[in-house]
Amino acid sequence: MTQAGRDGDEVLESYAASRRFTLGRPRDLTLIPARRQAVFLRSVAADDPVTALWAVDLDTGAERLLADPRDLLGGAAEVIPAAELSRRERMRESARGIVAYSADAAGRAAAFALSGRLFVCGLDTGDTREVPAGGDCVDPQLDPSGAAIGYLQGSALRVVTLDGEAVLELADADPDVSFGAADFAAAEEMSRQHGFWWSPDGRQLLVAKVDNRDVTTCWLGDPTYNEEQPARQRYPRAGTANAEVRLVLAALDGGTVAVTGAPDERLPYLMAARWEPGGPPTLALLARDHHLAEIRTVDPATGKTSLVRAGTDPAWLELMPGTPRWLPDGRLLWSAPSDDTYRLFAGDEPGTPAGLQVRGVAGTGERTVFTATTEPTEQHVYAWDHATGDIEQLTDEPGVHAAVVNGDLLAITSETLDRDGVSVRVFDRGNLAATIGSLPRKVTFAPEVTLLRAGERELRTAVILPRDGHRPPGPLPVLMAPYGGPSQMVLKARRVFNEPQWLADQGFAVIVADGRGSPARGPRWDRACHLDVATPALDDQVAALEDVLARYPGELDAGRVGIRGWSFGGYLSALAVLRRPDVFHAAVAGAPVSDWRYYDTAATERWLGHPADHPDAYERTSLLPLAAGLRRPLLLIHGLADDNVHPRHSLLLSRELLAAPGEHGLLALPGVTHMVWQPEVIAGMLRAQASFFRRWLAG
Repeated sequence: MTQAGRDGDEVLESYAASRRFTLGRPRDLTLIPARRQAVFLRSVAADDPVTALWAVDLDTGAERLLADPRDLLGGAAEVIPAAELSRRERMRESARGIVAYSADAAGRAAAFALSGRLFVCGLDTGDTREVPAGGDCVDPQLDPSGAAIGYLQGSALRVVTLDGEAVLELADADPDVSFGAADFAAAEEMSRQHGFWWSPDGRQLLVAKVDNRDVTTCWLGDPTYNEEQPARQRYPRAGTANAEVRLVLAALDGGTVAVTGAPDERLPYLMAARWEPGGPPTLALLARDHHLAEIRTVDPATGKTSLVRAGTDPAWLELMPGTPRWLPDGRLLWSAPSDDTYRLFAGDEPGTPAGLQVRGVAGTGERTVFTATTEPTEQHVYAWDHATGDIEQLTDEPGVHAAVVNGDLLAITSETLDRDGVSVRVFDRGNLAATIGSLPRKVTFAPEVTLLRAGERELRTAVILPRDGHRPPGPLPVLMAPYGGPSQMVLKARRVFNEPQWLADQGFAVIVADGRGSPARGPRWDRACHLDVATPALDDQVAALEDVLARYPGELDAGRVGIRGWSFGGYLSALAVLRRPDVFHAAVAGAPVSDWRYYDTAATERWLGHPADHPDAYERTSLLPLAAGLRRPLLLIHGLADDNVHPRHSLLLSRELLAAPGEHGLLALPGVTHMVWQPEVIAGMLRAQASFFRRWLAG
């Protein structure tokens, strides 16, 4: 083996063991002004999958390990309940140990689940003790006063004191009716991971009651272990019934009140709920066709809802993360498209200018801290002063920046192309108080990325070539590596280019391009894929490829072009060789949607409408009618435990491909979900893809 080959194996093993270089990063910050402290999660090493609870003293900068999962379990193996595994799948959480926590309003304590057990940690001392939960504990939430903890157990919501004394339980005799959990559509497609919310005084809970009885049933079974029963899942396919979500108000001293008027048949999707100090519960609701959304408040005494604001859109509406919420002066902070820009509004007045695309709200007070961009490859932190109307940009280094705010404390998390991991800077009234960094990893691996704007649409595009010592002689075969759907791949952040660089070092030129439908370029750009997720996405990949080929004359080989991707990127890769075999000569499609009729309601109907209303949209975007015409080699990869894009997609496509003249293969991954996290599978999949493309593109 050459030195370059040995280096590549070492990089790949390190990349896989560290869960794609994500371990060792500080995350999930909580700022505690009164105690001059920031609490966060981080593993104890860059390749350690077990996440622990930490704190940093803002006066000294000293870090302290508050709760180590290995100590708490006394050396016993972690056993994660099935409901928690499902919840982590929706969150794309691949770590183990303490992966989430909930602190009280004063920052005195935090509650978390570990191995299905409930723990409470004193954030001053780090003293941690187990709270009797009476069974498996999932998603514990400490009440703002710090006196009680709500958590999920089976299909029930339970509340106990810090001594484990039962205070409240909401349950139904039918296991398909649950209390306090997020329904599939909300968790997978709307980023709502919780189904219950504490009142600011800790005396009441707003609780989602989810009825799944009419939702279609899917079965997931792994034939590798055929002595085990298949798992039953309620999965809402496009055109079929969603879960029925209703809300109740439950008081700790007894009694429940049904929330009336929302959600209901007219507005079935509960996108968000928030219960802030000094105000009533506030709901963001969405119609099934995504054309109508409303913001409503709830009377905590009667459960009656009142309309605050409504919006319509002929394509779709979506919720800005961190909204809606109330400003100190009583105005509603919300967002809406205006002048082809996602903007923030306070009441009826716009607060952010046209051209500044807002991505999310971190917090409000005398000013609102939010993230936004004028350049899609970057994300910056801004502050909007409500008294003066002035907007201040708080970050300027090219990169991706996010924020957490509490009172006078502001934490900014930053990642760039020039550095590994992330850095967190905590500011107190604008003065730097502490810095928290990612833990260093052993293998030095720096992607070499060229960013450009390709074609007439100025598609944000990255070109990654083999590093010195890895480049073969002659023109390079090309690998396109898109996502292609509602996600970004071309960012000024090193993490997104580690995998493309490893692939490039196998002897390829790798091109990553964000086409229409990707975020941060405005509503018109997003809606270009309305009723057709196939044509704009594929056309933009071809345009990016043609532009890059013209910029690198003689260096890249237009006669040897492959394409690979996962999820929507897998769909786009299969589509490419089926529709455009004149351009694409081989493809690897990981976990592809082969027919959108079998994908979930919330995402699919947003893009393509209801299949009964727009059957043509489903027909023209399906891969199945194209399969018999395959002329180029295609490798399908799918996890047999995938509960998001079910294995049926690849199996149905493979069945249709048997009639095609082209060659196809199917790599089935036992025990693997949509979120591939096992180190041996990460490494094995990448080796298999490199081998496939070497065979068909590099001879």
